[in-house]
Order: sequence, then C-alpha cells, then structure tokens
Amino acid sequence: MADDTYSLRQPAPPEQLTGKPYLKDDEEELALHFDFRTVQSTMSKADPTALTLGYTRSMMGFLLLQPEPRRIAMIGLGGGSLVRYCRHHLPEADFTAVEIDPAIIALREDFRLPPDGEHFRILCADGADYIRQPMAPVDVLLLDGFGLEGQPRQLCSTAFYDYCYARLAPGGVLVVNLWAGDEMLPIYLGRLRQCFDGQVVLIDAQEEGNHVAFACKLAEFPPRRELLKERAAALAPHQPVNLPDTAERLRRAFAGQGRRAPRRP
Repeated sequence: MADDTYSLRQPAPPEQLTGKPYLKDDEEELALHFDFRTVQSTMSKADPTALTLGYTRSMMGFLLLQPEPRRIAMIGLGGGSLVRYCRHHLPEADFTAVEIDPAIIALREDFRLPPDGEHFRILCADGADYIRQPMAPVDVLLLDGFGLEGQPRQLCSTAFYDYCYARLAPGGVLVVNLWAGDEMLPIYLGRLRQCFDGQVVLIDAQEEGNHVAFACKLAEFPPRRELLKERAAALAPHQPVNLPDTAERLRRAFAGQGRRAPRRP
C-alpha cells in the first residue's frame, strides 16, 4: 500500500483521469478510485469496519476532544470507511453523510454501508449547500470531500468554515482531511484559525501526503495533556484505532503551538 497511500489525494495527470469513480477488487480488499493512480478509499473484506488508511484512523482522534458525540455529520462519503466504523463502534450516535456524486452513493452496497434508517442517512447534496441549511447542532463534523482535482474550493472557503463553526454544538469538533501537497494549505489553515478563534491543531495522518486538522469549539483549548491520556486509556478497550498514539501526536502538536487560544464571545 506504500505507493497507493503516498498518492492518496494527489491529483493525477489528465490522461489518467476516468471521470467516474470505479472499484478495484481483489481477494482481500475493495478500493475506490477516481483515476488509475490514486486510491480514495479501501475496505478490508475480512473486517469491513476496520480503518485501513491512516488518515481515517487519525480523523477518529476527535474522540479525544469530544468523547461522547450524539450527532455526527460527514461531508464526502467515499467508500464509507468512517461510516462503517462509527455505526459499529458508536451506534448511539446519529450519523448523516452528505455526498454530491450519485455515482459514489450508488456504490454503497458494494462497500457494505447500512440502509438509511432512524439514526443514519446518506444525502445526495453539495456539502457547501448542506452546511448553510438550518439543522440541529452537531457534535462532530467530518470533512473528507475530494474529487478529481482535489478538495473543492467551496469546501475550504472562509464562509464555509464560518458555517461549520455555527453548526457545531458547544464542545464540538470539525475534522478536516487535507492534502499536504496543496499549495493552498497554509491559506486553508489560516481561514480555519480565523473562523475558530485559533482553536485549531494539525497532525500528520500516518501517511505521507495527508494531514488532519481539528478545529474546535471547546471551553478549554488546548485540553490538558492528562485529559488526553485519560480519555485515550478509557476509550482504548472499545475503539481499535490506537487512540493513545493519536493522543501523543496531538500532545506534540499542542506543545508546538505554545499558547492557548482565545474564546469566542
């Protein structure tokens, strides 16, 4: 997987683009592609709820900041790795997934995603439009929206991040998968810090080429190191994503920032 994970979110040359999502199937794994070179999502056939890519495991670090989410929304479905994991390991949480491409949604059965029900649904919509609609506050907002050309600009504008902040409940967390090679990355991070009053931390995603940003709406930021360790230890028996490792990466990132963020009135 080394070559695949390196190019996980790297746009391919035009001659390699197919224009439509497609599946690569082998005995052990099902993979979602947009082109012949890059991997968007993978699923282990032996353990469909396992998070096989490091960036998805890193995104679950939100549990260290918001350990009891009641409402989760996700923009960008892909192969549904985070859907399967959260529905299995956080069954009490209400989960809404938003995907703009009906061709992606059409693959939901291939990726063993559950049918819509009382506490789970997949909506076909532009995430930028969805976030502007009135809704009950969410505790966690997962942002993993990528297409052929990388992250759509409407999902990384200042206005979009402002809406994300407004839609989060107190104590909520926005989690953003980011491609390290995007020349706009420093600008996106600046926008996040502006919209979230500096409550933003960036960690590596255990894969070359990806970072994960956590933008928070916490009463105390950054959280105490001891609190991160306590939560990681308490969650570890129930969450097979090595949260102690993520807690250590968060601790190092917080230490590197060196100051506490102001609170928005």
